[in-house]
Amino acid sequence: MRSVQLRLLIWNIFHGRAVPSARRELLREFADELFGWEWDAALLQEVPPWWPERLAARPGVYQRSVLTSRNGLLPVRRALASRWPDLARSHGGGANAILVRDWGIADHRAVRLCRLPERRWMHAVRLEPAGVWVGNLHCSGADRRASREAARAGTALLEWADGSPAILGGDFNLLAPAVDGFADAGGYYVDHVLVSGTVAPADSTQALTAGRLSDHRPVAATVECGAMALAA
Repeated sequence: MRSVQLRLLIWNIFHGRAVPSARRELLREFADELFGWEWDAALLQEVPPWWPERLAARPGVYQRSVLTSRNGLLPVRRALASRWPDLARSHGGGANAILVRDWGIADHRAVRLCRLPERRWMHAVRLEPAGVWVGNLHCSGADRRASREAARAGTALLEWADGSPAILGGDFNLLAPAVDGFADAGGYYVDHVLVSGTVAPADSTQALTAGRLSDHRPVAATVECGAMALAA
């Protein structure tokens, strides 16, 4: 048995928009920025639903996603958002996505955190060969609601992990999220990484710079998956 470091990136990509507005689709710019950083798993929120497969088109990259809210008549929304993303905004549709680089994905599960006022989901993948579960969420804006959703996500992730190491990251919409069974591994503003089991922070969390892209700064964090996580 041995331990392994896992590099994580958390980024709410603001439905593929820039601040100030670029007035066009920015998939290439987001992809170039994203793949310019070192990470093993990228946890993305507010993703245009047609982006995950295109982002995972690079060799050695895999993705899993879950649709969140405002995805009815998606072809119409896509046509509008691709041409005028700042007019469509969140009405262009939404998804959470997990990208994995140079690891295998052995399982993928999702749990709905709430229906109203917007559907919120946590989804997670089990990485191989480590057996580590990595969850991704985007909570609602109100503190009390966000805390309930984070707690629900933590309970589901621990159940899926069934004693294996677990990592919960994303946009919590909370400055200091607290979830039973998890420890804080760092974050920036409302974007955080929490760890459970034999996972521990291995390095300081860093807020990256992405220029005009998104209204959130990407957050990079490295965690140490303990000896129980990886078979030699």
